Amino acid sequence: MKIAVDAMGGDRAPAEIVRGATMAAMNNVGAEIVLVGRKREIEPNMADVKPGTPISVHHADQVVQMNEPPIVALRNKRNSSITRSVALLRSGSVDAVVSAGNTGAVVACAMLMAKKLEGVKRPGIAVPFPTDTEKGICIIIDAGANLKCKPINLLQYGVMGRVYSEHVIGVENPRVALVNVGAEDAKGNSLVKESRGLLKDANINFVGSVEGQDLFKGACDVAVCEGFVGNVILKVAEGMGEAMLRWLKAGVKSYIAGGGDKAVAEALFSKQNVLGNYSEYGGAPLLGIDGVCIICHGRSDANAIHNAIKVAQKVVEKRVNERITEHMKALGLRWRLSRFFDRDADKQSGKRE
Repeated sequence: MKIAVDAMGGDRAPAEIVRGATMAAMNNVGAEIVLVGRKREIEPNMADVKPGTPISVHHADQVVQMNEPPIVALRNKRNSSITRSVALLRSGSVDAVVSAGNTGAVVACAMLMAKKLEGVKRPGIAVPFPTDTEKGICIIIDAGANLKCKPINLLQYGVMGRVYSEHVIGVENPRVALVNVGAEDAKGNSLVKESRGLLKDANINFVGSVEGQDLFKGACDVAVCEGFVGNVILKVAEGMGEAMLRWLKAGVKSYIAGGGDKAVAEALFSKQNVLGNYSEYGGAPLLGIDGVCIICHGRSDANAIHNAIKVAQKVVEKRVNERITEHMKALGLRWRLSRFFDRDADKQSGKRE
């Protein structure tokens, strides 16, 4: 197995990205790591790599900045670390791509350069979300790849999220829910109402609608929503989590200053910091493309990259894409008719089914 890592993507690139990749390579994750980016900036960060370590550098001279418009960046930077990473995936030179770079550019590049899996209309980002379940994770899909969804998209997100939750997270018969403004069937906009009917009829464990606060309570294992909603949920939860950790840290300091047990306080804070730290979860897969693409937080450190590489390895090993294709076909008539639903959108983008 080979995994390409965008060495130039992210706020801490290339030093932290390279460090995380070399950690994975030296810890024998079971894959060869290909660092993609500027050799002159990557190689100085590889001084500690032992001879024989399965890691190499694939030169790419350009860098897509975090604030660049995705399409503009892709058109003007054909030799960027992002485009070269996805090109390696498309050609079959690598099995997966990991990037903490410009999310819009990564998604656009993957959707334009890598084919969609058979039957999939729109890929979706599946983000691991901490919650009160046995595995401690709820998958939110989509978290930003598709901002204007149709019911067929949400149906397919439910199916893809279920496959990922079952085979990668290890949840038996995952509960799939639809994010809504209320649990009652009468609530929601037309997209939610139409999607609810499709999800009810699908061969998945659909448990109905859930509200935002239910995501933390373990009400479901897969939460389905359009990308706009999912991204807002993700950013609000991330901000709240960081705020809670700041408040907890301040409380711990106050407790210790007042004569409290320092060891107990630090142990409590350490545990909560792990639960709320995005780096522990690695990254989020872009499900629905022909290949494996793991999207990481822009602030990813070495630990996050290390964990993202392990996620990529597991997605490949568990044959997630093959399973998604099988489930798409199992949707039967809806899967076959779905190719006509986005005909206008496909014409506008210059693509054909």
